[in-house]
Amino acid sequence: MGHFDRTLEYIDQLQHANTAAAVCERLLGVTSNFGLTALMAGTVPHPGTPRGQQKDHVLLCDWPGEWLERYVARNYVDHDPVVSHMKQLQAPFQWREASESIRIDKSSGEVMGDAREFKLRDGLAFPLITLDGQIVMVSLGGEAVELSEAEFGMVSLASTYAIGRAMQLHTMAAKTIDHIELTPRERECLQWAAVGKSEWEISQILGISEHTSEKHLLNAKSKLGAVNRVQAVAEAIRRGYIS
Repeated sequence: MGHFDRTLEYIDQLQHANTAAAVCERLLGVTSNFGLTALMAGTVPHPGTPRGQQKDHVLLCDWPGEWLERYVARNYVDHDPVVSHMKQLQAPFQWREASESIRIDKSSGEVMGDAREFKLRDGLAFPLITLDGQIVMVSLGGEAVELSEAEFGMVSLASTYAIGRAMQLHTMAAKTIDHIELTPRERECLQWAAVGKSEWEISQILGISEHTSEKHLLNAKSKLGAVNRVQAVAEAIRRGYIS
């Protein structure tokens, strides 16, 4: 199969992806071949935006759950050198270029150092400008990123298609009643999962069996349309179920 045929197949798969989690899975299926294993895409909140409202800006997310929680809790969006560089440069770039082009102070250095704790050492980032002038910022990261110039362009193109599908789904959801009811136990289990607790640890904390804690997490994952635990946590954070 040639490159053009693979591109058409990928676009077709995206058009049949009916949740943000499915779009993430399709895109990372392409980018992980180049070491890009984590994804965050969304509009950038204005400085000082309350933490709860920051999550409303997320379109796609497959970052490690604990890293996402820390990023929001410490308001890293205002100090992230990758975000700052994206605001200035209307073109794709690798994360390392941001650190080379922007003066790294204590706060931005802390963001980069913490990212490395979660095996996010380098990545690819770029802004997309919609027809109504809205800027969507896309950031893909991983531990060992290897991209040729041609692959760099291909990943940018694949990401652009994915963000387009995510925005389409976001608009469709906004036009329909999209309320998901999680039980108090499902929320509790997700809250502990977000800080890295295993099913067994959650069962000990909540005084329930390990099988029951696993069942609550599976139910929450299904309701949220997530394909794995990390995506379930990210979607729960985006919807405000985890604060």
